[in-house]
Amino acid sequence: MSDVSLLVAEDYLEKDYFLSEEYDASVNEKSERKIKFIKVIFCVLCFALFCELIIYKYVMPSFSSPKVTVTGQQNYSAEEIARLLLPMNSSNWFDFDVEHAVSLLSSESGIEHVSVEKRFPDKIYVNVEEREPVAVTFVMENGHSSPVQIDKNGVLFPGKRKPASDYVLPIISGLPVEYMSKGMRIPSKYRPLIDQIYKISELPQHYFASVSEICVLPKDSGNYELALIPSQSKVKVLTDRALNEDALKYMMVVLDVVNQIGSDVSEIDLRYGSVSYVTR
Repeated sequence: MSDVSLLVAEDYLEKDYFLSEEYDASVNEKSERKIKFIKVIFCVLCFALFCELIIYKYVMPSFSSPKVTVTGQQNYSAEEIARLLLPMNSSNWFDFDVEHAVSLLSSESGIEHVSVEKRFPDKIYVNVEEREPVAVTFVMENGHSSPVQIDKNGVLFPGKRKPASDYVLPIISGLPVEYMSKGMRIPSKYRPLIDQIYKISELPQHYFASVSEICVLPKDSGNYELALIPSQSKVKVLTDRALNEDALKYMMVVLDVVNQIGSDVSEIDLRYGSVSYVTR
């Protein structure tokens, strides 16, 4: 009787062992499924977060108004540069045409050179090089005489550019320029004069601080001569077209001699290799 009981007990123990193994396997399988599910959910959330980051940081800015950064300008404000770009009507970064922007800004007479660069997703970088004035002249505008500046290439542009405090721009009168249009240059015949003025302005001495006006005097032959008006004297100095450092030094020496003589001189003629003067 005891042997049968032992066999039955062993049989029950074996069945319990197998049931326990099946239960553990089922629990482990459910646990692994749960872990895989959590991993999938985590990856999906990370991917969604990554996509949202890409959309908000790159895609959406590209379809909004581009952010323009302007450098290099001194007399043009960033707002003025942005206003010049308004005809482009670019609603987003993708629509912004670099070549068209360069063309629009280059048409501004006071700008000599410009470069435009696009950087993804919404940045536009504009670098401006303004014209450097070497002289000033006057033109008629709306019935009034207005000052305009001239650069070393003879281009006329509005008088926005302010020279350095220790440098005075010479005034040129008598140029055959009655009005100004964008990108307009003075006649080619007078460009050597502008080149001479530019070379003198590059010297360390500020010669034009002693010259208040340079008058262009046309000749019947088609050429021209110059009359210089010193800033510290009412004497008009006639000279030829060779305006250089030596001519200015010579003029100053002659003016010193005339001032020492004390004559009532109204005009000095330095043309033709001699010195003559006219009294009042």
